[in-house]
Amino acid sequence: MAMEAETQELVTPGQVLGKASQLKAGKGAYVSTENGTVYASLTGFRSLIPPPSDSVDQRSTVEVTGHKAHGAVPQPGSIVFARVTKVMARTASADIVCVDSKSVREKFTGIIRQQDVRATEIDKVDMHLSFRPGDIIRALVLSLGDARAYYLSTAKNELGVVSAESVAGGTMVPISWTEMQCPLTGQVEPRKVAKVEA
Repeated sequence: MAMEAETQELVTPGQVLGKASQLKAGKGAYVSTENGTVYASLTGFRSLIPPPSDSVDQRSTVEVTGHKAHGAVPQPGSIVFARVTKVMARTASADIVCVDSKSVREKFTGIIRQQDVRATEIDKVDMHLSFRPGDIIRALVLSLGDARAYYLSTAKNELGVVSAESVAGGTMVPISWTEMQCPLTGQVEPRKVAKVEA
């Protein structure tokens, strides 16, 4: 088969690779359930792998192989750890540092939207009372969003802030679902706290 002889095309995260009706998503690719489109999830070279001749499913598999040795890559459904970098009125941005307990080597940005912070009273969510820059959060990857950023959700009990530093520089201790306390000063600060498994 001359499939490797074709010029390999360099693709970037979020780039359309084809339709799920014609292609299966292999490594480095995923299917959007909303529109049935196959997208790249990492930067690398696109390649097509023909189906085995005895396969019932005669779609080719599209894969994206990294152009350099890379660590883990976020996929929809992955649990990630991320460091919050910026908090705004309706969104918070974070740098993803770990995917399913594997560290990442490329920079991946995550965005938490107001409606994805918690499961209840979504309209009352105050981003500034949920996260602060520097917080480490555990979140679920929803999808690849706009501008090469992943949409993240903390709308489950076990998701949210897992580690935070107080104004005084102490590592804060969770005291409820919505508050953490500085052990140095006793000051309580609001957060969307993740339930830590015992």
